[in-house]
Amino acid sequence: MTFGASFSRRRLLGGILSGAGAAALASRPLHAQDATGHAEPCTAAITGAVTPLATPRKLTIAWNENSVCTAAVPVAKEKGFFARHNIEVDYVNFGGATDQLLEALATGKADGAPGMALRWLKPLQQGFDVKLVAGLHAGCMYLMTAQDSAIRSLTDLKGKTVGVTDMGGPDRNFFSIRLKEVGVDPETDVSWRAFPPDLLPLALKRGEVQAISDADPVSWIQKKLFNLRDIDSNMTGTWAHTACCVIGLRGSLVRDEPDVARAVTRAIMDAGAWLACNPDEAGAIFQSFAPKVPAKDLAAMIRIQGHHHQTLSGSFRDEIVRYAEALKEIGVFRPSLDTTRYAARVTQDLFAS
Repeated sequence: MTFGASFSRRRLLGGILSGAGAAALASRPLHAQDATGHAEPCTAAITGAVTPLATPRKLTIAWNENSVCTAAVPVAKEKGFFARHNIEVDYVNFGGATDQLLEALATGKADGAPGMALRWLKPLQQGFDVKLVAGLHAGCMYLMTAQDSAIRSLTDLKGKTVGVTDMGGPDRNFFSIRLKEVGVDPETDVSWRAFPPDLLPLALKRGEVQAISDADPVSWIQKKLFNLRDIDSNMTGTWAHTACCVIGLRGSLVRDEPDVARAVTRAIMDAGAWLACNPDEAGAIFQSFAPKVPAKDLAAMIRIQGHHHQTLSGSFRDEIVRYAEALKEIGVFRPSLDTTRYAARVTQDLFAS
């Protein structure tokens, strides 16, 4: 995920998480377990070998250092996945607007970045020279309320107000999609109010809103600190098996240096599969970016995210079509949009035989 309100989120992460505990579960060296309890192999979705580059290649990856759900990026460097492909990576910590990030990729200021599909798909309509090449992992977004609230399901939100951090954010869009799926109109049946992330629980307590939504790591922290419970998330139902975070590469890299594009994608995907089965070590690696957060808490966040789910090629394109169709249903995309054509334009299959 990417954070627009970086100061508030950084303060929430650094200032109060140290007092929130989480039960750490054992790492799984051979399989990870998904949210439904099924064992998943700890291997990347990519089949076949990717030949290491003949000469070292330097690349720049843009990401948000507050974003524990993209821990595969630092893991890929720390555990040697980039080096295995003869890639040297510099990081750019980027917490700005999505349009600015996509422009940085399109103009060569960065070569690649992870990001949330529901944050990227609308801006990509503007024609940025960026290609989505893989689904990195499934869910990390939650819709929450107080433990003693009478709201137990999405349908109970009819006539209620939901607090969000961004009126155009991915969680707002996702839970609008979910409300539409259960027959609640997200525009006429539900009200939405924006707050800084650290004020969302206070707005809930004061009764200004009846539910709040955000993404990890903030949602995880809020649940622990304010004794909240989930109403819904993108780790339930079929959405638990749909990529939430994607990998984007600058278009010129994909066209002019496909071997490099394949290598960097393989390295990140391998790192994502590795951390799904090694959340404790992955949490320790990520802690250098969140030094005030206990590594066991970072590991707990990684465990509940969908790092077992990766997609490529046709499966990934199908997921983008699904998102685009859902965004049409809630008015983000125009009804006439050809979603199959759109998905074909913004994605690239790097590993087609």
